[in-house]
Amino acid sequence: MAMPPAQTPAPPPPASTPPPTSTEHADTPRRRDYTPQVRSLVRTALFFGLLAAAAHWAWHQPFMAQPRAMYELARLPAPATLAMPVEGVAAREVADTYGAPRGSDRRHEGVDIFAARGTPVVSATRGVVTSVRESGLGGRQVWVLGPGRQRHYYAHLDDWAEGLASGDLVWPGDMLGTVGNTGNARGTPPHLHYGVYADGGAYDPLPLLRAGAREAAEPTR
Repeated sequence: MAMPPAQTPAPPPPASTPPPTSTEHADTPRRRDYTPQVRSLVRTALFFGLLAAAAHWAWHQPFMAQPRAMYELARLPAPATLAMPVEGVAAREVADTYGAPRGSDRRHEGVDIFAARGTPVVSATRGVVTSVRESGLGGRQVWVLGPGRQRHYYAHLDDWAEGLASGDLVWPGDMLGTVGNTGNARGTPPHLHYGVYADGGAYDPLPLLRAGAREAAEPTR
């Protein structure tokens, strides 16, 4: 009996490459796109930069002179000397009447500086005019906000300087008005009532006027 021919065994199938497992990408971080955040940050910085530039420009313009002066005056210390507010009068000629009784219910909150009617009254300090009015005991009066936010009061004026108005910037020697006797000074010799008011109320300005006179008399080095 004939034997069947031997069969050649079929070759094994080629080994397939196993699919990648998740562990092969576990250590690769996923990149995050920060472009939108960076663009937003740049736009915000540009906006605030332009805003700051505009504010700096506006702060130094003439129309901001009054707010700028008010800010600077508030930061300055109160003066240790004051210029004489009536032209031609020496500090030694002024009597110290601060605190003297005025009637039964008040005291003199300033000094009286006597001079001929119409004598120029000038600012004793740098400041901003806060009021030009006629009212009450002071009659025609001017209020000036000075360094250290002290208020300087010029009262019994015969008239105001031409064009003087609230908000005007003044320097020592700038004219505010003229000596008179308006208000409750009617019937008395013309004089300027000059008072200075700090946070704690009125104080005697005469020592500062005398200190200013001594300083002006010292030779310039």
